Amino acid sequence: MTQVIVLNGGSSSGKSGIVRCLQAVLPDPWLALGTDTLVEAMPASMQTSDGGIGFASDGQVVVGPEFRTLETAWLEGVAAMARAGARVIVDEVFLGGADSQQRWRKALGELPVLWVGVRCDGAVAAGREVARGDRIIGMAASQAEAVHRGVEYDLEVDTAHAESMECARSIAAHVK
Repeated sequence: MTQVIVLNGGSSSGKSGIVRCLQAVLPDPWLALGTDTLVEAMPASMQTSDGGIGFASDGQVVVGPEFRTLETAWLEGVAAMARAGARVIVDEVFLGGADSQQRWRKALGELPVLWVGVRCDGAVAAGREVARGDRIIGMAASQAEAVHRGVEYDLEVDTAHAESMECARSIAAHVK
């Protein structure tokens, strides 16, 4: 039985909308957790130190060792919730591509996971980024393909060609 759904896609690719739709269409309650939750939980000083997380003016994201330490604890915590019986949808941005997925694989261990790639053409995501007004311009374009490099998925959806609900229904059909 699927315990964790990991959605990976770049900024403004549509992951959060899919998560909300998944919570609406899946028959059991699922917790929604993601990288934005982790970053928001960190002290503001983590965004001003070299060891934390930095957002460059061109949209690049740089993470340091203090961020990685907290991220490891976060991954283990999410995995512990799933092992305790919670069904979890993870909204993630694999900045390190395959290396990021490997960190999740290590934390999740033998838990049944559905790995989902959320693709979106960089130009479409960039347009959404501008419309949102809460992201650094350039983040969506720089992440659109990079987050998928070397990542293995059970399923991929494309939000440039399908609405969030359609993507969620496609994902839900693969949940056991």
